[in-house]
Amino acid sequence: MTAPRTVLEAVARAPLGFLATAWPWRALLYLLSGGLFAIVVYLAVGGLFSAPIGTFTKVLCAAAVVLFAAALTGPLERRRLALVDRSGAGDRAEQHNGPRAAGYGAVSVLAVGWMDLAVVLVSLGIPGFLLITPLQPTATTWQSVAGPVAGALLLPVAVYPVAAWAGVRGAVARAVLFPKDRELREVVRSRARLVDAFETERRRIERDLHDGAQQRLVALTVKLGLAGLDLPPGSAAAKEVCEAHALAKEALTELRELIRGIHPQILTERGLPAAARDIAGRCPVPTDLDLDLPGRLPAAVEQTAYYVTAEALTNIARHSGADRCRVTARCRDGVLRLDIEDNGSGDADPERGTGLTGLADRIAAADGRMLLSSPPGGPTVLRAEIPCGGPAS
Repeated sequence: MTAPRTVLEAVARAPLGFLATAWPWRALLYLLSGGLFAIVVYLAVGGLFSAPIGTFTKVLCAAAVVLFAAALTGPLERRRLALVDRSGAGDRAEQHNGPRAAGYGAVSVLAVGWMDLAVVLVSLGIPGFLLITPLQPTATTWQSVAGPVAGALLLPVAVYPVAAWAGVRGAVARAVLFPKDRELREVVRSRARLVDAFETERRRIERDLHDGAQQRLVALTVKLGLAGLDLPPGSAAAKEVCEAHALAKEALTELRELIRGIHPQILTERGLPAAARDIAGRCPVPTDLDLDLPGRLPAAVEQTAYYVTAEALTNIARHSGADRCRVTARCRDGVLRLDIEDNGSGDADPERGTGLTGLADRIAAADGRMLLSSPPGGPTVLRAEIPCGGPAS
């Protein structure tokens, strides 16, 4: 069994064993750090109001102190959260900044910090008061004996409300400051793994077709050609063999196009610019290319860019009515920006099933994004931004 990741999970798993772990101390430290920070802020504000300065200046300085404290609470909370939440919520890539964090900081300083202290004082104050009963001058002999016993019995019980409140506070802080939870990140990773598996399967199919079916079709075409030479010219048999030879060559051509579409060999051997020129050369719409790339890119980036280009040019040929299009590629700041523009009728809509939704999903699987501008009457510009982390070695 894995170790508990939050204080609430630790309490739920082993309510009695919880007392022997470090979680109670972590919960106490979490609440005290938030409460003490609020006290410091209030002491600073109180000191300003007792200073011999004008009222307007006092109010202005006090507001500045509160705003500064609210802004500081967000980063502080991210570090404090590790005391009661070990689930990785403090990952820097998942931090949420801005008005949400500032608003949470203001509420924490003005109200919730005091609630943290109140929970600690009430929960631990009662057993603590009973433990020091013998030190009270008015305590009787019976009270001096029963008080410490009752305090010792209540002290472990007092740990649970402290832990519960710390767990709730941590869950709220995590929801506010780290809205992208583990499940969402796992969905993204799963989608990337599915894309990788799909690409592996595509390559296997391409290899099987190239080494198997294509070679058999080539042999069949050669045999039919030789058979046609051995038959009397103009005979019925020669005519049938000639037609079969032509059909075999057409099938071979279609199979080669299919193999090229599954995974183009030119992309693997020569990279994205050569593969894009190959696509543009086969596109019915005249295509201008402007590809300025610093060498080879990572294989996954080249594959995504290739299929985006191929699908986009197919959509232009089928739906746009354009007589010219342009493909531009630049790699800046570790991001490949691929622009595909046409002078067609525009009004492209992903909801109408023109393949744009599939393109957006494929780009998103590569951790990129797709932007589309297609006003009625055109032009249409599709941009794919794909992180590439610099050129491949």
